[in-house]
Amino acid sequence: MTITDKDGKRVPGWQLVLRYVLLLAVLALTVGPFVWQLSTSLKGPTEDIFSSPPKFLPSHPTFGNYTRVADTIPVWDYALNSVKVAAANVVTNCVGAALAGYALARLRYRGRKAATLAFILAMLVPVEGIIIAQFTTMRDLGLNNTLIAVLLPGSIGAMNVLLMRNAFLNLPQEVEEAAFVDGANVWQRFLRIALPAVKGTLAVVAIFAFMGSWDDFLWPLIVLSDPDHFTLTIGLNYLHGTFANDERLVAAGTIIAVLPLIILFAGLQRFFFRGVGEGAVKG
Repeated sequence: MTITDKDGKRVPGWQLVLRYVLLLAVLALTVGPFVWQLSTSLKGPTEDIFSSPPKFLPSHPTFGNYTRVADTIPVWDYALNSVKVAAANVVTNCVGAALAGYALARLRYRGRKAATLAFILAMLVPVEGIIIAQFTTMRDLGLNNTLIAVLLPGSIGAMNVLLMRNAFLNLPQEVEEAAFVDGANVWQRFLRIALPAVKGTLAVVAIFAFMGSWDDFLWPLIVLSDPDHFTLTIGLNYLHGTFANDERLVAAGTIIAVLPLIILFAGLQRFFFRGVGEGAVKG
């Protein structure tokens, strides 16, 4: 059987082999650590997790490590705090980025280019460079050691605003002009015409916002001091310190942290890949 590329040209056998080798190498580098963590979390205390060659399939799979994690530290309370922050972050980013992106793409006003440039420059500023200013601001507002303080700095991401701007720019201008002639005001054009057409980019923004909030470690570590308000990433750090010699429990905690991200992406992947095209860079 002859293998051809998208242009109909025959692909030599050695190129085909090289492509599969590279794909398998990338797959091993990206998925391999997760599979190892999953395997380790399901292995019992008598099973060797550092065997050579590595053994990925547990001889006697058990969920005991997950139960022990939940019995020892309030991992579900930490997870609930993370869910609260991440869900609020998704809402604020989707609403704020959509409104700001539409204003940058469709509205005509003085300073629009300067506002766009400000969002671009905001992405260039490293988080570590402003984290002290963020901390003092939250302290002055009396919000330190609260989940609101964890939420606020990332409530509207500059990258998400630019993604939404590009998605709105890709929409045909004539559709909104026709609605304008029919008497639709700017809110009606935004809510009924523009926003439904960029649902894919909204899904991308939702995934990025959830992942950014869920995985954030440095900022919650700085602003939170009460264990009752710890998010899951901070709690997992405590787990690692408590069970430094028990990799099985650390692996179980890691899987608990990663599982919501996998479920979210699986549920929104159809919109995600469509949204990547909608939000492609446009000048």
